[in-house]
Order: sequence, then C-alpha cells, then structure tokens
Amino acid sequence: MARQPRIDLTGYTYHVINRASGRVPIFRTKADYLQFEEVLKEAVERTDMGIAAYCIMPNHFHFALQPKQDGDIQTFMGWLTETQTQRWHAAHGTIGHGHLYQGRCKSFIVNTDAYYLTLMRYIEQNPLRAKLVSHAEAWQWGSACRRYRGSLDAQKLLDEWRVPEPATYRTELAEMGTVNRPPKHRHL
Repeated sequence: MARQPRIDLTGYTYHVINRASGRVPIFRTKADYLQFEEVLKEAVERTDMGIAAYCIMPNHFHFALQPKQDGDIQTFMGWLTETQTQRWHAAHGTIGHGHLYQGRCKSFIVNTDAYYLTLMRYIEQNPLRAKLVSHAEAWQWGSACRRYRGSLDAQKLLDEWRVPEPATYRTELAEMGTVNRPPKHRHL
C-alpha cells in the first residue's frame, strides 16, 4: 500500500522528529554534528525553510519547522536526511551499509500558541533532560545556544517565532520544572 502524502501548509509550525536506526548514536563526534549542521544550512538555503527551534541529539533530532510554501517540509526533510545519510556514510567508510534513520520523519502540526511555546521549551531543553549539559543553551548543537550565544551570522539560520517569546522564556529554559511534553498527536 502506498504511503499517504503528508500535509504541510505554509502559515503553520510543525514539530518534526527522526531517530537513528536501532536508536544507536549517529552523532558521536564534533565532526558528525558539524557535518549535520552544514547539511542543515544547505537544506534551508535550497528550500527557504523556516526553523524556529532545533536540537541535534546523539541518536535523534527535533525541529520546529515553519514552511514558507505548501509541501516544503517533504522536500526539505527528504533532501536533508538523504544528503546527510550519504555524507555520514562517506565520512565513516560505510557506503552501502543501509539506512541511517528508522524511517521517514514524524511531523505534528502545532495548533495553539500554548503548544508552540511548550514545543520550543521541549526542543531546547532536550539535552538538559538527557543530562548532557547543565543549562539548555550550553548545548552547542541546538537553537538555544545559537540564539543566545551565537554570532549574528549563526543566528541567521533561525526563523522568527510565530508567537512572541515570553520575557521569562530564557529563565524558564534553565529550569527543569517547566519541562512539559508537547501533546500527543497522530502522525501527519
């Protein structure tokens, strides 16, 4: 049976995630993370995708994507994961060894302002919950670090938020007590 086409419309934000096959770490070295971020920048340039937040973890990644054209998420994610997989295999000498990811990414529409802000915190606190850092913006491979500690050039990768950032957001980001999971939705 053919897969149902995804629906991704401009004007909305989507929580997009993908995990490594077998949940094994694929981002093991600084070079692995840098390579992914380079492919991410290229993918943004190719599709003009808006990224409100992201986090690259050792065996998965999260994005809050804001497509500027209908159907852009499919194009963006397809090019990103295919290109990154090819480059990862080339860098690790494993060309022809199969899939890097469990399957196609999962995406969830963000349909309220409260969900939007919960999602931003959830994505950016991911390394904090995993105890990889003591403060969310210390994780070099995510939007919190890029937004608050990055150069102006580094910040250009990030899109404007569709919901105003609360004045207390940066403080809340540092507090584990504010961690909430985004609501469960069926896959789009």
